[in-house]
Amino acid sequence: MANMTHVLAVGAKASMSDLFQMYRHSGPLPWTLMSSWLNSSEAQLWLHRLENYVDWERPVVRIYGREHFVPRLTAFLAADGITYCYSGVQHCGEGWPVWFIPLLEKVNEVSAVNFNGCLLNLYRNGLDRMGWHADDEAELDPKSPIASLSVGATRDFCLKHRQQPLRELLCLRSGDLLIMHPECQQEWLHALPTRRRVAELRINLTFRCFIKGQGA
Repeated sequence: MANMTHVLAVGAKASMSDLFQMYRHSGPLPWTLMSSWLNSSEAQLWLHRLENYVDWERPVVRIYGREHFVPRLTAFLAADGITYCYSGVQHCGEGWPVWFIPLLEKVNEVSAVNFNGCLLNLYRNGLDRMGWHADDEAELDPKSPIASLSVGATRDFCLKHRQQPLRELLCLRSGDLLIMHPECQQEWLHALPTRRRVAELRINLTFRCFIKGQGA
């Protein structure tokens, strides 16, 4: 993993650069970005497969008594026996699809982790988004990293520290792999904001280690 490099405020947009430059973190960061981990041909291949082979859903959440569609499409792939509650929906792993295993093994190898679940989000355009959160649900192994793979449109990925006035901005392009180490979920929040100029779709896969039986 010699080509893995820590990244500080990569690709900041002019409209947000003042805020993120003001609060940049100067020390080691709890994530590692591998730019172009998939080459352009591989990224395009997996974008096509994921868009067409996955059974995408659009969950509905209830907020203050009113139902709202989640602003993205979602899916869950996992080993048998893995369960996960996400956006108010209980997901159950049914075993890895055969076509997906080569990508899973490739991510496992570079991460030195045997992931047993993968949450997928499809952002149809720049209006689809994800609010501030941390991937710290009880079902997840807090000692394991999370590997986040992006294919499709380039999107800004924002991070802010839970306790300190620190912010970072990463520009995630098609084929980039972001390894979020355990401290990232413990100490930071992240979000994918709206970008109205983005017309293309993006698919993000977050490979995770679930505690078996915890989400039942």
